[in-house]
Amino acid sequence: MEVKQKQTAGKGCFFIEENEKEMAVMTYTVQNEMQFSIDHTVVDPSQGGKGLGKLLFLEAVKFAREHHYKIVPLCAYAASVFQKSDEYNDVLAN
Repeated sequence: MEVKQKQTAGKGCFFIEENEKEMAVMTYTVQNEMQFSIDHTVVDPSQGGKGLGKLLFLEAVKFAREHHYKIVPLCAYAASVFQKSDEYNDVLAN
């Protein structure tokens, strides 16, 4: 599944759609030139257990690394992924 991204005026999202229907979305807000917050993650109930939330998270991490951002995990899902693994500490805001 392909993760897409859209951003306007400091707000954006990573999303997965199928047949023009949004299956999963992770919203974010650019705080400043050094960090953005992951605000919310939603996966369609019919897609539960397929790892779509993790795909969105990994795309956010990739985006942060490419643009030298740190991530503020305001979303409970994103915070839990950061807590479970040190693998992403390079993009976690202090």
